[in-house]
Amino acid sequence: MSSRKIALLLATIVALIYGVNYTVAKEVMPTYIKPFGFIVARVLGAAILFWIVGLFIKKEKIVTKDYLHIFLASIFGVALNMLAFFKGLNMTSPISASVIMTTTPIIVLTFATIFLGEKATKRKLIGIFIGMFGAVMLIVYGQKLNLESNGTLGNILILVNASSYAMYLIIIKSLSQKYHPLTLAKWMYLFGLFLVIPFGWKEFTEVTWTSLPLFASLRIGFVVIFTTFIAYMFNLFAIRKLKPTTLSIFIYLQPVIASSYALIVGSDSLNMIKIAATVLIFFGVYLVTLKPKEEA
Repeated sequence: MSSRKIALLLATIVALIYGVNYTVAKEVMPTYIKPFGFIVARVLGAAILFWIVGLFIKKEKIVTKDYLHIFLASIFGVALNMLAFFKGLNMTSPISASVIMTTTPIIVLTFATIFLGEKATKRKLIGIFIGMFGAVMLIVYGQKLNLESNGTLGNILILVNASSYAMYLIIIKSLSQKYHPLTLAKWMYLFGLFLVIPFGWKEFTEVTWTSLPLFASLRIGFVVIFTTFIAYMFNLFAIRKLKPTTLSIFIYLQPVIASSYALIVGSDSLNMIKIAATVLIFFGVYLVTLKPKEEA
């Protein structure tokens, strides 16, 4: 199997993990652990795993200026990304969150145009507009707006998460060509741990870890081991061979996976607004990712 095919397989596995994560994480928040406390547990657990596994690879010397780039990657790929996602997921539904995340490829292309100088064609701009309209439609009309549910704020935070993750892909691409994925991951998560502790340490210490039911412990373990450690490691391996936009395309699988899982376990439901918003987002994404030879 070629290295590119392996990268595509890893990206697919990551999409599967993230798709299930929407509902798994929501099943334990906020009853057993509050969102920001969950982030501290997630980053702390993954950091320990990355540094332990990192002992088994050849030590790499990091260029001094690259520490700043890794720190920026930890802001967008760990701290802001996770804090916005978990807080947003705690306020909104798994299906709404997963559909909004499909705007990430559109945002990646926007950032690539701004920061990497890629040309934005009329077709791409139309696709971006349609996709974003779908996301705004979901945010404003996808749920009943009331002060108790905070659904609109939750959806906005998921959109912040999507934008943060897009910026992370832009930053990490060049670093992935210079350093081993585990080298990047262990430093990203060390920096990220210091960034998230001020936000979530109080909630983390409120958890009575010894009395958690097995149900909650298994789901927290899934998020730490699979959604964080394995998913981030696989993503870093994949982006060495794939472009940021190509990697972000796999997010399209997440709404299908998340919706299927959420519907199976009965934790979410569909309505016409969500379906219409999904159609708009996918159509916008389709226009953005068409190859030039396929254009009319």
